Amino acid sequence: MFDSADLDHKIDKLTYKHEVPHLREALLNVQYDLKQHGKFPVLIVIAGVEGAGKSETVNLLHEWMDPRFIQTWAFDSPTEEERLHPRMWRYWRALPPKGKVGILFGAWHTEPVISRVFKKISTSAFEKRIAEIMRFEQMLADEGTLILKFWFHLTKKQQKKRLSTLENDPKTRWRVTKRDWKYFEKFDSFEKTAVQLTRQTSTGEAPWVVVAGANEAYRNLTVGRTILAAVRERLGDKPSGNQPDKTPPLLPPVDHLTVLRALDLDQPMTEQQYGEALEKWQGRLSLLSRDRKFKKSGVVAVFEGNDAAGKGGAIRRITQALDARRYTGPRKKSARSLIYGASGAASRASVASASSIARGTAASSSSASKVSAPRPTGCAPTARSTTSSASSSSTASSS
Repeated sequence: MFDSADLDHKIDKLTYKHEVPHLREALLNVQYDLKQHGKFPVLIVIAGVEGAGKSETVNLLHEWMDPRFIQTWAFDSPTEEERLHPRMWRYWRALPPKGKVGILFGAWHTEPVISRVFKKISTSAFEKRIAEIMRFEQMLADEGTLILKFWFHLTKKQQKKRLSTLENDPKTRWRVTKRDWKYFEKFDSFEKTAVQLTRQTSTGEAPWVVVAGANEAYRNLTVGRTILAAVRERLGDKPSGNQPDKTPPLLPPVDHLTVLRALDLDQPMTEQQYGEALEKWQGRLSLLSRDRKFKKSGVVAVFEGNDAAGKGGAIRRITQALDARRYTGPRKKSARSLIYGASGAASRASVASASSIARGTAASSSSASKVSAPRPTGCAPTARSTTSSASSSSTASSS
């Protein structure tokens, strides 16, 4: 979830200086359009690690936009009054009205993460809190609220450097507390818990935007552009019935640096190392595929990438570890069969529980004893082997 934020994102000063005036003007214009014509509120949720620039970014938004139409709330431990009400009561009171922007610090995502890291709640209780959050956000989205959630991230090394820099400067020393260092000591636990929460609560109606917080220019432009694009998209919609998802797709990184671009493809390994590693992981895969619990699961493995990049070889390494009764291999098909190849694999996964591995769209069904012929109607054949039916479905495709 945070891999993209771990990259060394940077925006040079000249580019930042050139971009900011245009972005500020656009944000002001879209804010006034929201006030005049908007029939929905904008809710911005700010969360993330300490020292990642959350407060600086919010202060900047107040500077770039009209603060008269922005409501900002910060939440810490609930007060005695708040404890007397349902958990979401204090957040409900802070929601912005239509035509305005609301910014929430430390909203409903923060407290469950802290409680789980310090083992104040169990794993099951944490899962219930996540489900509660998802229901709450779904309700807000159904009522027309535009939800934008920003998770500010730093690596462990970056956070330590950031906190040390702030603490050593007399002008910013007050910003670093003992609690910040206490949280830093549990960085790994915080990250693991945060990944679980953000993955499960990132939905089409309320997606998380992970912001790399190390570079000030990058994080400012990322947040500003995301807000601008989302509000513009919603304002451009014509009035209609309830829309399930009106959040625009996530914008690409402002510096065009992605995980794939930064991926190191040159990773040498000796033949002996490769052989030992391959035997180890194929053995684990073979055992897992025979586990009783696997009968209740289905697996779809999708292979994408450049031609001759090793997709076919990767599929062969997988099939070497599996029982042939648990998957079907690629076969040459007629034009009629090719049309139904991909959908047929999906049907078998849910109806017959027969496994398959496919290349492209050419998927075929097989069993331990016999390969079923395609029906004249083009429907996917069902597996006849009782052994294959009892096993789970596993589909891998490559384009």
